[in-house]
Amino acid sequence: MAEIILNVDVRDNTGTGGARAGRRSGAVPGILYGGGKAPVAISVNEKDFRKNLYTGKLLGHLVTLKYGEETQPVIAKDVQFDPVSDRPLHFDLMRVDEDQTIKIEVPVHFINEDQCAAFRQGGSLEIVRHSVEIRVRADHIPEDLIVDLANHKLGDTIRWSDLKTPADVEPAIGDRDFVIASIKASSAAKAADAMEAEDAEAPAQGEA
Repeated sequence: MAEIILNVDVRDNTGTGGARAGRRSGAVPGILYGGGKAPVAISVNEKDFRKNLYTGKLLGHLVTLKYGEETQPVIAKDVQFDPVSDRPLHFDLMRVDEDQTIKIEVPVHFINEDQCAAFRQGGSLEIVRHSVEIRVRADHIPEDLIVDLANHKLGDTIRWSDLKTPADVEPAIGDRDFVIASIKASSAAKAADAMEAEDAEAPAQGEA
């Protein structure tokens, strides 16, 4: 089962008023949905929720929901935060089976930029997708999708096929090899190249 266990309570008071009352009592309101069942309003202790959230293994991962003696696997799909205090205000959980194939957004991380010669040549990374929706078993969700920049060159377009992913991970977009990012010459580098070209074409001083 999943590493994180969320001990939840079922909320009787739903709606904005009930959610506010829950927050005042130190709880984070949420909703449990999916699995062919009706949505259920739930809440979890805010202190415990924050602790699990900051591990980085809650949002977008398989976790165990516990209500009394009952447990079930769920995916933490979304967390809403207060824009000022960054306090968690609401969360969404989706019921799943551990061996169920689901669609989920996973972040893309770029590594070894310091080992890529293109950036020393004035290149810049233009990211098209910071995350990618994938199809994967609920208990095999990767932490992230890695792009290794070490051997890429100036002008390269990095596509899905360039990513090294587990065999059971497939993109939700299946009809094309879509773009993740590209390495382009910066405006400053282009301007420098243009000036060098002009200097090369200019006649030498003193020529007749």
